Amino acid sequence: MRAELGLKRTLLPLFVGLCAAATDFSTAQQIRSFNLEEIAPGNFVHYGTLEERTRANLGDQANIGFIVGSRCVAVVDTGGSFRVGEALLRALRQGTGLPVWYVILTHVHPDHALGAAAFRAEQPVFVGHHNLPRSLQQRGKFYVDRLQRDLGPASEGSEVVVPTLPVEDEIRLDLGGRALRLRAWPVAHTDSDLTVLDEQTGTLWVSDLLFVQHTPVLDGSISGFIAVIDRLSALPATRFVAGHGRGDLPWPRALEAERRYLALIRDQTRLALKQGKTIEDAVDTIGLAEEKNWVDFEAFHRRNVTAAYTELEWEE
Repeated sequence: MRAELGLKRTLLPLFVGLCAAATDFSTAQQIRSFNLEEIAPGNFVHYGTLEERTRANLGDQANIGFIVGSRCVAVVDTGGSFRVGEALLRALRQGTGLPVWYVILTHVHPDHALGAAAFRAEQPVFVGHHNLPRSLQQRGKFYVDRLQRDLGPASEGSEVVVPTLPVEDEIRLDLGGRALRLRAWPVAHTDSDLTVLDEQTGTLWVSDLLFVQHTPVLDGSISGFIAVIDRLSALPATRFVAGHGRGDLPWPRALEAERRYLALIRDQTRLALKQGKTIEDAVDTIGLAEEKNWVDFEAFHRRNVTAAYTELEWEE
């Protein structure tokens, strides 16, 4: 069966150079290696950096990858720029010649979606949460403009690709001997969160509904995020792929640190509102002791408290 899939185990982990197309790109603008791991039969993951986007990493921040069946391949997220998506496609082609039928975008954020254009030549169906087309249309120009600002010429080719297959609740994709169950969630991390479950191996691609090591990011609803985490914990997954980071804890224990962090922000924000504290007071005091537990805390924590405050002040 493994031979039929056209996969070459000897190529893993893969180190695929991501070379810029134009000669004026410096070596600092290239991803020097692109590591790919088979975490379960047919499930291949590239773990992105926990750093912020820079010209050195080209937006290679998110955990992305692909799932291989006997007939075709489904890509799960495409990275933060055309160059990252291109590297993922090149790595895929080192392992299998099967066609890419689906490119699944798990939510709106650019570090997961702006590499999608690299797969257009494969003529796949682009799949996403039913809210994703609207969210991409609202934010897409801003995301591309910021990418161009951050990466300069290395951002060339990066653009928004709007899914044509929306997921309203759940759908199943048949890759040939391997079924994927895609589920659209209520507003949580964003308003367009989608998970992918490989039913054959029990591998759950959670994307940014789970952050490991990296500070969780709130861009939807803190109450909704916690509620979705509780629902996720009931899913019978064997292993998982977080949106950022990796760890050794089994499922669903891997969700506990994120849930604790979000619940602490929610509870302390409610208390601050009850005590009549301003949003400035809340941002300067809530949850700061958590800094030791997370990467990129300064970049995201205060934004999380701001988002929680503006949501929870309208609670009855």
